[in-house]
Amino acid sequence: MLYKELQPADMYMIRLPYSFSDYDRQLLTLFYQPLVGAESISLYLTLWADGEAKKNEGLPHYQLMNVLGVSIGKIFQARIALEAIGLLRTWQKSENDGRVFYYELTAPLDAESFLKDPLLSMFLLGKIGENAYKQLRSRFIQPANWHDGFTDVSRTFMDVFKPSSKTGNAISYEDEFQSKKRMDSVPFYFDQFDFALLQEGLSEQLVPKSAMTIEAKEVIAKLAFLYNLHPVEMQKVVILALDDELHLSEARLKKACADYYKLTVSKTAPVIEKIEQTAKPIPETSQALSKEEELIHYLETTAPAIVLKDIANGKEPILADVQLANHFVTHFKMPIGVVNVLLQYVLLRTDMKLTKNYAEKIASHWMRKDVKTAKQAMELARSEHEQYIKWKSEGSQQKSYTKKPVREEKVPDWFYKKDGETKQSGNATNGIQNIDAERQKLLADLNALKR
Repeated sequence: MLYKELQPADMYMIRLPYSFSDYDRQLLTLFYQPLVGAESISLYLTLWADGEAKKNEGLPHYQLMNVLGVSIGKIFQARIALEAIGLLRTWQKSENDGRVFYYELTAPLDAESFLKDPLLSMFLLGKIGENAYKQLRSRFIQPANWHDGFTDVSRTFMDVFKPSSKTGNAISYEDEFQSKKRMDSVPFYFDQFDFALLQEGLSEQLVPKSAMTIEAKEVIAKLAFLYNLHPVEMQKVVILALDDELHLSEARLKKACADYYKLTVSKTAPVIEKIEQTAKPIPETSQALSKEEELIHYLETTAPAIVLKDIANGKEPILADVQLANHFVTHFKMPIGVVNVLLQYVLLRTDMKLTKNYAEKIASHWMRKDVKTAKQAMELARSEHEQYIKWKSEGSQQKSYTKKPVREEKVPDWFYKKDGETKQSGNATNGIQNIDAERQKLLADLNALKR
């Protein structure tokens, strides 16, 4: 379950690589938001704002839930999307009183690096369309020949400065430090690509191993992922991309892969889709979750302010009720699921009036019983129901009523969500025996396609 991966009570701290600028904000909004969605960018901007305060103290994730107005599950999905796109790195440490996460914000790629990356550029093209993509490119990328007709008359450092015989302050190089810099690419681990299989069908004479540089391998792996091509299929792409000096440049690899894809698969550009992540793999079962299981999941992953709103049929809760719920989470360190059960139970027992003294008395009992989950809280509320009625009667000095306890609440309509399905397919091809002949055949097919 998700609450095992991230809980509202878990603390977090923030590290900024450097002071972000308005240029970074434009990149986040126009380049990254179409890829990861508004919720992920909202999380990034919130962490950015908190990080600028430069307070080296932990904050509970419950605060993020309140600021963003989303559940802990939404925050987790937004976080892993930022991690996947290269905007966030997450570090975790377990302590006696819980877990602490360290969020290191990474600066976005500059426009030129973003648009040169085959994965990111194609991902963005598929999201915003060709016209918007061209407008965005022309807005951020200057033409290469902008200085035609001009002569560079800039002075160099040595033209302006020279060594001096005067002595200055002593410089120490003993301190260790880590420089703050932008990342230069999206995090992509290309070692998962089968380069051994790729090179099995390639002749050493025509495709020397020296051509397979680290940079070339990274581009090959990204293109294979983007176009969903098998390593054997990428052999043909490599043959097409070789130049006269048997080198593999990034530009030639991109063009060769696009041409091969148009020739063998489709003339339309490939599309990258986001995979809906789950914190822990859940085994498939033929039985649907019971109403109580659905309710427990809802209570464990939803902010108390939202639960109060749902109980009131969508009406905004009063500030005092929200503050009381926040007090249980932040001051008493009660798990969010336990607080939500407490809110539901007290409201149902008191004719929808959230009585502070009554709620605190039950909360104190649950804390002594070391209640950690919503399920434990529900079971204890049922078993101690008669005692809790006496406490309410003593507090209000009224006779107890015989209203039967409500054992189960309806799950909101928006709770249900269908899981997406992703399909992958690929056909293996035979090794290439005659590389030169294969190269000529591919070039002939491409020329015919262009006509």
